[in-house]
Amino acid sequence: MLFQIKKFSLLLLILFIGCSNSKDSSSMKKIHWDRDMCEYCKMVVSDRSYAVEVINPKTNRYYLFDDIGCTILWFKQNNIAWEKDAIIYISDAKSQKFINAKEAYYTLGKLTPMDYGFSAYKSKDEVKAKEFFRYDEMRLKILRGETMQNPSIRKVYK
Repeated sequence: MLFQIKKFSLLLLILFIGCSNSKDSSSMKKIHWDRDMCEYCKMVVSDRSYAVEVINPKTNRYYLFDDIGCTILWFKQNNIAWEKDAIIYISDAKSQKFINAKEAYYTLGKLTPMDYGFSAYKSKDEVKAKEFFRYDEMRLKILRGETMQNPSIRKVYK
C-alpha cells in the first residue's frame, strides 16, 4: 500500500512538472527564417544573430522581430501594457542560441538588421567591447535615439 502511494505521488509530480507553465527557449515558436516578418518594420527575419521573440504572458501569443530596436519601439508605439511582464528571447550574437533578453549583456556598435547596433550576449565574459549595457539601459538608449542610426553615436563606435 505504501509503495502504491509513493508510486502515485511520483506520477503526480511528473505530471505536474510536465504541465508546468514555465518558459524556456524550448517553448519558443519555431522561426521560419527568411519568411517570417518583423512585427514592427515588416522586414523578413533572416539574421540569426539578432532575432528577437516576444511572448505575451497572458495570451501566449508570439511576436517576432529582426532587431531588438524594433522590439523596444514596437512596445512604445503600441502602448503595450504587458511590456514589463513580457517574455523576451534574443539571439546570443556569439552562439546564435536564444537567451533571456532581460538577463543579457548588450554591446553597441555592430551592424544589425535595422542598424540599431545592439548585440546580446549570455554572459559578460563573452563581451569583447570596452563597455556593455544591461537590458534597461539598452532600452533607454534606443528610446533616446542613442543607436547606430544616429550619426553622432556612429562616430563614437566606428
